[in-house]
Amino acid sequence: MSANLINMLLEATLQTLYMVAISGALGTIFGLPIGVYLAVSQRGELLSSPAVNKVLGLVVNATRSVPFIILVVAIIPFTRLIAGTSIGTTAAIVPLTIAAVPFIARLVENAIREVDSGLIEAARAMGATPLQIIRKVLIPEALPGITLGLTLAVVSLIGYSAMVGAVGGEGLGDLGIRYGYQRFMPEVMLAVVVILIVLVQQVQSLGEGLARLVDKRAPRNRGR
Repeated sequence: MSANLINMLLEATLQTLYMVAISGALGTIFGLPIGVYLAVSQRGELLSSPAVNKVLGLVVNATRSVPFIILVVAIIPFTRLIAGTSIGTTAAIVPLTIAAVPFIARLVENAIREVDSGLIEAARAMGATPLQIIRKVLIPEALPGITLGLTLAVVSLIGYSAMVGAVGGEGLGDLGIRYGYQRFMPEVMLAVVVILIVLVQQVQSLGEGLARLVDKRAPRNRGR
């Protein structure tokens, strides 16, 4: 493998990491509160608002239902408005973020719903307000599940980031398509696939480790 190809692989890997990191962070910033609200705003819940919950749920489901490659093309005018262009690494962050927000929201919602209702009732009995219950009971108890959900979201974003290479995005997907497929260089395609597999494995291992770290129910090895 030539030095030039190694440099291209390195640059493409850094571009992919940049896209995934920024879109993952933005997706979490917007998706986390949406997911929490979806979990606590159904009828009879802490912040009961069935009508708003239904509308927000429909929007989340509609966005999740659109295949990512179609979403990228459909929002090109919006991407141009936000990023000033529809091609390149920065432009790819826009559809990646839009795809990540509803996905993360549903994962967070599911994690919140798995919290033992007895803990909520106990907090209510002690006079805690709904916001205090959300901050001090629901989120801390759901943190392991939220961490695993965010890990899954980042893994999905790595796959999506490769997909944007087909429509003018940069990164590993673009390199694999332009050189591995269009120029018939199977060694480039193989290298891209291997790097993507390594990235996914590293993210998965890190996420599982963090989930164990924040899980208060997990046994700890204590030295004597």
